[in-house]
Amino acid sequence: MEDYRKIFRLVRPYWPRVVLAILAGLIVSGLNAALAWLAKPAMDDVLIKKDARLLVLLPLALFLIFLGRGIFTFCQEYLMASASQKLVMHFRNGLYSRSIELPLGYFGKNSSGEMISKVINDVTALQNLLSFTIKDLFKEGATALALLGVAFWRRWDLALISITVLPLALYGVGSLGKRMRRISRRAQEKISHITEFLSESYAGIKIIKAFCRQAGEAGRFEEITRDYYRENMRATRVSQFAALIMEAVGGLGIAFVIWYGGRLIIRGVMTAGDFTSFLTAIFLVYTPAKRLAQINIGIQQARPPLERVQKLLSEPGEQDGSADLPPIRRSIEFKNVSFVYASARQKALHGINLRISKGEIIAIVGKSGGGKTTLANLLPRFYVPTEGAVCIDDVDISTATFASLRGQFGIVTQEVILFNDTIAANIAYGKPGAASEEIVAAAQAAYAHDFIAELPQGYDTMIGERGMRLSGGQRQRLSIARAILKNPPILILDEATSSLDTASEMMVQKALENLMANRTTIVIAHRLSTVKKADRILVLEKGRIAESGSHRELYARGGLYKDLYDLQFSAQETA
Repeated sequence: MEDYRKIFRLVRPYWPRVVLAILAGLIVSGLNAALAWLAKPAMDDVLIKKDARLLVLLPLALFLIFLGRGIFTFCQEYLMASASQKLVMHFRNGLYSRSIELPLGYFGKNSSGEMISKVINDVTALQNLLSFTIKDLFKEGATALALLGVAFWRRWDLALISITVLPLALYGVGSLGKRMRRISRRAQEKISHITEFLSESYAGIKIIKAFCRQAGEAGRFEEITRDYYRENMRATRVSQFAALIMEAVGGLGIAFVIWYGGRLIIRGVMTAGDFTSFLTAIFLVYTPAKRLAQINIGIQQARPPLERVQKLLSEPGEQDGSADLPPIRRSIEFKNVSFVYASARQKALHGINLRISKGEIIAIVGKSGGGKTTLANLLPRFYVPTEGAVCIDDVDISTATFASLRGQFGIVTQEVILFNDTIAANIAYGKPGAASEEIVAAAQAAYAHDFIAELPQGYDTMIGERGMRLSGGQRQRLSIARAILKNPPILILDEATSSLDTASEMMVQKALENLMANRTTIVIAHRLSTVKKADRILVLEKGRIAESGSHRELYARGGLYKDLYDLQFSAQETA
């Protein structure tokens, strides 16, 4: 019963359509019972008594019954399809909205392929649940009751004989349903693996080709799809075995009814018309009975995807603050901040105390894994400190709304994220509704206007998934133009030029200088030019600020920065 309650809660927003569909199904059930009822006059009055008037009326009644059944079946199918499609749309919209509200840490623990599978595959399973289960539950249930009513009216003792075997069959089908639930759970995991594998393969297609791993990846994919095929065949065996049980039980019941009813006709206790009407009802009742037995199988198949969907919907999202944070006026301050990732044992940051004045340019350097990006990610509250607080103008950013906090940041990273849209739409992503003149001005400031103008469709050019139709330097300049148009007071540059060639870096560096003007800037840098222009350099070592000062001060001190400089930057300076 709990399963049925869950189903009804799902369809509650669409009750008008579902109720109308149920009413249409009940009418179809009544018309099916009418067919069984008409078998008696067809046999006794037309075939035996040779009633010519009824011979005219009976075919007309049959035509009207079949026409009505077709019309109301159409209405029921259409309304249920509409409700199920709305359910799918609602769930997919809800899952997507919920998923993009989850903390970044959730995406580190769960692959994008698995989440895509929940939005696509699991929700499709729920559509089938509504389309068939709810429809069959009422339509076939009402049909079975109406036909049994005809059967009991014609001959109650034969009707009792015919249904005595049904409880045994339903018990067997119920046992199979428990097994179907386990199989369905494994099948959903397998299809999730397929989606995850495809997502990773297409994202890494360049690496697959570079290492000539096409055959190996195809072999891995065949193994995954073979596992999914096996689970589907197990589900098919269970489903068809349930149908086999119902067929065997139906055949046994009908065989006994024919034997017993035939004896009653021979003895004159029952007319041929009564028996024909009764037998028609019994023949017809076994079809809805078999479908009702399959409902339990369908519900058990739908439980695992429903549980997966509800689990994602119940995941706690980012906790938004309640206060609007004014634009920065004085400083950003880290107060004894420590942080540890949920999947790690050691802290990524230890007791960071740092004050950054408005308009100051801070460069953060250090070895990989030292905590540079983690420190920057705490500022827009992509992650929340495990200990301590991050403040802007002495206001703890944990109390600020995301809109007022993140609206103050422009972020340019090494891995440029662009969308499969026009160049203009990507530049205006942080400022929807920006005028074309503003977009062009931002592109000019980012030294991107010239290459955009050379494209066949200019600013209306579609750039492909992740901007793959553009070069690395062009993509980076578009991301800078996007930040310039947003015009944020605080800027985070996370290794924004580390993957570019020298010519592209020169163009991007000019664009960055325009972007950094009159802004508070935190630069995570691997390039000498950016580091030397910083007002202050922080050296992070194992999550701690090991050194702080200008380039001249730190180099003269002869500590970690000098070692890092001699190892990483001196060759660049010589060049």
